[in-house]
Amino acid sequence: MNEEMKSLQKNETWKLVERPLGKKPVRCRWIYTVKYKADGSIERFKARLIAKGYTQTYEIDSIETFAYVVKINTVRVLLSLAANLDWSLQQFDVKNVFLHGELSKEVYMDLPPGCMVLEKQCQEVCKLKKSLYGLKQSPRSWFGRFTKSMRAFGYHQSNLDHTLFLKKQHGKITILIVYVDDMVVTGNDPEERKALQNYLSREFKMKDLGH
Repeated sequence: MNEEMKSLQKNETWKLVERPLGKKPVRCRWIYTVKYKADGSIERFKARLIAKGYTQTYEIDSIETFAYVVKINTVRVLLSLAANLDWSLQQFDVKNVFLHGELSKEVYMDLPPGCMVLEKQCQEVCKLKKSLYGLKQSPRSWFGRFTKSMRAFGYHQSNLDHTLFLKKQHGKITILIVYVDDMVVTGNDPEERKALQNYLSREFKMKDLGH
């Protein structure tokens, strides 16, 4: 739990403020899980802070919550292209994906259970600066943040499938599709694929799942 709190603070997920009049903070709780190795032995214990999104109120602390999901036909076409043109497929995973989202609506949250603060801060609340697991708008906030980063790196977002991003240069093409925190990259421009991987690794905490 202490490690998770340090990670959230480093991420600048919130700042402590006095509770605004008329604002009802979202409640939160800790979820504890045990991660196991392939042989069944314990790898590590994990704690994650979850916002109780069901306590949010529409148009007060949440509004647009819809997030795009890749179309199955897009996946089929991409796999077909890679197979027929002998393109490499590379898969990435974004760690703590919903912690990257930027909030456009003011959201206040109760202090996390067990949070150690000064006595004078006990009546304060967390004003969220980044999205958090459990918030209704977290999926959409993450996707908006990711789309902004891809466009900044010169990629075009498809109008037919908003989870599909393309970049054409020097007669070559690089294609990326994203499904929540998983993405697949392919194309015939290995230098651009490497540049994209390096760029995304600087923007987010990434894990290379290989070819």
